[in-house]
Amino acid sequence: MPLNDTLARVDADLASGRIPVARQRLRGLISSYPHEPEPRRRLAAVYRLYGDPAEAGRWMYLEEDRVPEETVAFEERYANPVRRMRAIAWRGTEAHAPTPFAAERLAEVRAATSETLGRAITWDSLVEVKGDARESGPLADALTGIGCLLLTVTFLGIWVYGLLALFG
Repeated sequence: MPLNDTLARVDADLASGRIPVARQRLRGLISSYPHEPEPRRRLAAVYRLYGDPAEAGRWMYLEEDRVPEETVAFEERYANPVRRMRAIAWRGTEAHAPTPFAAERLAEVRAATSETLGRAITWDSLVEVKGDARESGPLADALTGIGCLLLTVTFLGIWVYGLLALFG
């Protein structure tokens, strides 16, 4: 269905109180028209009705007139750059952005994701990334190693105990 027809249906849904239906239509529009700002703006307004500033900030993230508190809420909820990049639901390149401001935000998120992953990433190659690619530090690596060692020692202890019980 064309963009304007679906937006008219969204308006009708909202007027009749069918907010979840309107939200679903808008999500579909963003999927079909990722470069169009109007469905994103309207979806942000719907999430404001729900009282969800993080989701409102998510859909207004590329807009210059976004609400700073909503942007902060979005960035806190999607603190990992990979998750944030996925949440923006963009396809193509920054050149498709409707404004220079949007292009800058998209480039910043893509650069942060590339840095986190340790390789260049594009909006279209993000689908190849599995999980959130969380960064692990030396402490997490050490704790993982200690946990594996403890599991191995426990397994060997049980195995030796079983052998002794069997032949002893």
